[in-house]
Order: sequence, then C-alpha cells, then structure tokens
Amino acid sequence: MAEVRAAMTLVEDAVAGAMARVLTPELARRDPLVRPSEHADFQSNAALSLAKQAGTPPRELARALQHELAGGAVSATLAGPGFLNLTLTDERLWGQVVDRLADQRIGVGRPLAGTRTVVDYSGPNIAKGMHVGHLRSTVIGDVLARVLAFLGGEVIRQNHLGDWGTNFGMLIQYLDEHPEYDWRADSAAGQVSALDGLYQAARRVFEADPEFVERSRLRVVALQGGDEETLALWRELIAVSSQAFQALYDRLGVLLTEQDIAAESSYNPYLDEVVEELVQAGLAVESDGALCVFAEDLTGPDGEPVPLIVRKKDGGYGYPATDLATLRHRVRGLGADRILYVTDARQALHFRQVFATARRAGWLPAEVEAVHVPFGMVLGPGGTPFKTRSGGTVPLAGLLDAAVEGVRAAMADKEHEFDGAALEAVIQAAGIGAVKYADLSTSRAKNYVFDTAQMVSLNGNTGVYLQYAHARLCTLLGKAVEPVAEVDVSLPLHPAERALILLLDGFDAVLGEVARQLEPHRLCGYLFALAKALTDFYGSCPVLKAPTPGLRANRLALCRLTARTLAQGLDLLGLKAPERM
Repeated sequence: MAEVRAAMTLVEDAVAGAMARVLTPELARRDPLVRPSEHADFQSNAALSLAKQAGTPPRELARALQHELAGGAVSATLAGPGFLNLTLTDERLWGQVVDRLADQRIGVGRPLAGTRTVVDYSGPNIAKGMHVGHLRSTVIGDVLARVLAFLGGEVIRQNHLGDWGTNFGMLIQYLDEHPEYDWRADSAAGQVSALDGLYQAARRVFEADPEFVERSRLRVVALQGGDEETLALWRELIAVSSQAFQALYDRLGVLLTEQDIAAESSYNPYLDEVVEELVQAGLAVESDGALCVFAEDLTGPDGEPVPLIVRKKDGGYGYPATDLATLRHRVRGLGADRILYVTDARQALHFRQVFATARRAGWLPAEVEAVHVPFGMVLGPGGTPFKTRSGGTVPLAGLLDAAVEGVRAAMADKEHEFDGAALEAVIQAAGIGAVKYADLSTSRAKNYVFDTAQMVSLNGNTGVYLQYAHARLCTLLGKAVEPVAEVDVSLPLHPAERALILLLDGFDAVLGEVARQLEPHRLCGYLFALAKALTDFYGSCPVLKAPTPGLRANRLALCRLTARTLAQGLDLLGLKAPERM
C-alpha cells in the first residue's frame, strides 16, 4: 500500500503549491510555516514571514494564497495581519481514517530505516539488588529502543552490567573469609538480596581495616590474573544476579534479555590498547601518578580543567577507560550511527569528557552521534530522596508490589466481572503499567514524586486511565456484531469527530518527536490527549445508537482506529493494553 500522508503534510503541500504559483521560485521554496491551530485545523504564517521580501503587504499576500487554495481539499480564511486559517474537507479527513485503518502500521512509516542505534540502559551492578535508582534508566531506555525500532531503525540494546573492579575483590574476599554466611540458600532474588547485605558488611570492614583492604586488592589481582577459584565464585555471582535481574525485567515487561548483556568485564582485554592509543596520540598525560586526559573547555568550579583518569596511580583502570573501550567498540565493532547512554543527570560531566576524548582520539567520527540521555530522580513523599525508613535504597520489586496492591485495593471497591487468573492478570498489568507510566509521563529531565495512590487512579494522566480507555473501546466494538461496513466519506463531521481524527492523524509525528528529542513523555501526553478526545467523542456522538447506519459505520471505524492507536502507543511505552478492565 502507498504511504499514508499525514493531514499536516497534505496541508503543507497545498500551501507550498499555492506559494509556487504566487511567489518567485526562491521564496516559494521557503517553509510554509504550517502549525496546528485552535481556530482551524491548521494555520500558516508564511504570508507574514515572506511579505517584506516579496514586496507585498502581508494581508494581500495571504489573500493571494487563499485564492490559490480555493476549491481544493484545503480551504483557507484570512485572519489578523496576514494569518491563514486552514481547514481540510470532511471528505479528506474521513479519507485519512480509511487510509490508516487499511494500513497494518496505522499509517506510521519507517523513516529510520537504514540507521543503527545502540541504546545503553538499565546497567545494574552484579551482587546488588535493583532499586528505585534503576527504574528510570530501565523504562526510559526501553521506550526509546521500542520507538526507534518501530520507526524502522536497527536497535542494539546494551545492558552494561557492573561486574568488575575493586568492589568485587572486596566482596569475594569477604565471602571467602566468612563461609558461615549461606547466601545460596534461597531463590535467585533472595540470593542477590543476601549478597547485597553482605556487600554492605564487606564495605564497612573495607573502610575500617587497612589489612582487609590489602587482601581485597590482592583478590582483585587474582581475579584479573585468572585465578580459577576466584573466577568460579565471580561467575556464580554473575549467574545468580543475571537470573534475578531477568525475572525483574520480565515482570516490568521490558525487552532486555541475557543476550543484551555487555558487561564491563567484556572490555577488559582492550583497556591496555585503549590507553596506549591515548598516550601515542599525546592525549593522555601523567598527573599526580595517574594517567589523565584534560580538555580545556571542561573545567571545574575552580576554573581548572577536570581530569578524566584513564589509569589510576596503582595501575588499575576505572570507569573512564572501560567507557572509552565500550564506545570505541560500539563504533568500530557494532557500526553504530547513534549511541544513547540513558543514565542519571549526575553523570553529565563524565560523558562529556568521554565523548570529547573519543572525538579527539578519532574513535568517535563526526558522522556518529553519541548522546547522554539524562534523567532526574525519583523522590519520596514530601519531595525528599526516596529512602527506606532505615535510610537505605528502596528495592525496585517493593515499588512494583506497592503499585500492584494499590490496584488490587482499588478493584476490591468496584464492580467487575473478573475472577481467578483473569483478575490477577488485569491487576498485574495495571499495577506494573502504573509505575512505568508515572515515570515516563514526567519529563525525563525533572524529578518526580512516587505516589502510589495517584499512579493507580482511574482519573487524570495515568497508565490505568489509558488502559481503561482502550478496554472500554474493545467492549464497545465487541457489541457491534454486524459485518464491518465501508466508511462513507461524504458524511459531514461532528466537531468531536474532527478533533479525534486530527489527533489520530498526528500519531506518527509524535513518534518522530520522541525519536528526535528522546523524550517518552511526549508520547504519554499524546495518548492522554487522545483518551480525553475519545471521552468528548463518546459524550457528543452516539456510536451503537447512531441515527443512521452510515454514521454508525463511520463512528465504529473511528473507534477501531482509536483502539489500534491506543494499543500501539501503550505497547511502545511497554504497557499492556487489556481488552477488559
């Protein structure tokens, strides 16, 4: 089937055609400046923008464009000093519904075909439980991976697990010295929880006992040197942790699998080579015994260049060297055109340093884009950092449990037709979806307060509200038992129908914005607006009791397109779209 052209594109083309017939070739090539409008379907400011260069008063130029548009699918009225209010015919808008319904992808093209993007997200640490701090990276990164792939791009997901360095030498040494702690006597999640506690105990000893520090350092040397006993325990920690992480990913409904793991340790063989290349290029210099890279335009509060330490005083490597090796591999080995790092905003300077160093070293060519995708914090009640009562980090599984129980309590107070497994499936879908949507619907740059009661509400901008809107549509469509009838494009549009069609027609444009701006909240805002427009449509336009068979068929078609768009949008957010709620 031919590509479905969005209503705005149709209007832009119409205005551009009028400009070509009125203006000089040079001016006719300018942007027609078409935007959505509260006064019509769209508005163009082209006459105001070009009047001076055209040597024509704005209103006179606008009137000439209006005349050229007369009789076509786009009508124009003159407003103010030279605005054109633009309206598509009812026939053309019903035609948009027909075209999108006939397309398997509801009219969304594949503009990113031929591109390859690496998305680095989640990245928990081995032997530590996932907590609230991992939520945003995991769900934001997953939406970006979904949207970019849906738009035709090749997406390589990368879960950069922390599985190397001093911390592991410390933990393995502590476990070796305390065999009385049987951390293996539980499920994978329970084992990781036990290991997390033992890590904290090891950290306290490490901070208080210089001799334990030395033993831990020697254990790191043994790990790096391939000592089989040390490696065996290290591999066991990785296996147990990966199993626990995957169970949580499956519960969250994100795309990450064990095949997406690209842990820190996998880049160890390349660290010497990376640092040697930096030295040979004259980028890495010795400073206070460490090997550092300085950039004059990256300075600290004192105005001095901030060092990127690629090799520490003791000869060991830290995150900068690993991140440089990782970036180099993603360009050279994976052939990425774009690399996204979805981490919290506090790492902004680090990534600026890494990207700048990689550019100067020639590992990050001009045609490859590396982007830090920062996000704010999840806050607790009162807007303070989200902590447990004891001051520790809040486990991610606990947050999900709280939301699921919130939905369970809400459903207990309402009439429904579910029982058993069906009821539990709806509760889980709504609870998990509520947590993810609350995170995604907030601009990623901002902090937000984790409020379970608000998240599971059926009112307002929540995931449950959108899921209910979809389920309500499915119920309505299920009652329409007659064969699907063709849309009669000659019927006049009700204002609520027009508003809903124009919103539906903007789905692909919103996905394009998400892909360019890397902001999932734009999709959330679109779906919420769509659900509200659907409510207005319900209130003004009877569907099953429409006054004529033709109108009933048209409105059912509009409901089918809305249901498909909501379902696709929810899927791109990683939320389930139940057919009953």
